[in-house]
Amino acid sequence: MKKKKSVTLIEIMIVILLIGLIGGALAFNMRGSLDQGKVFKTEQTQLRIHDILMLEYAKGDRSLAEIASNWQSVVRQSALIKQGSDALVDAWHKPFIIQVSEIDDDLLVKSTGLEAYHNKHAQKK
Repeated sequence: MKKKKSVTLIEIMIVILLIGLIGGALAFNMRGSLDQGKVFKTEQTQLRIHDILMLEYAKGDRSLAEIASNWQSVVRQSALIKQGSDALVDAWHKPFIIQVSEIDDDLLVKSTGLEAYHNKHAQKK
């Protein structure tokens, strides 16, 4: 008679432990990638908002101060954004801050979430 070979409980537990360790290592490495994705998304949204607002200024109907004070409605009405409400906040769900540049005719689009991220990572270096 042939003897049946079966998997023991110890072998199964070892395989589950190895899968857990590999999964944990991957999850730990993915966290940095997610932060980099948030940075990229926020920077791209900042550029898009700046372009939309400057296109509105180029029409000549309003001043930079008027556009900066009412920027949310300008962005919501733009055809360059699929859903305007998504572009009103950064990847950390904090609202963008629009300021008129004192140096030249330009608008500054700032993100408090992105600045906090850069400050946090600058301290680690």
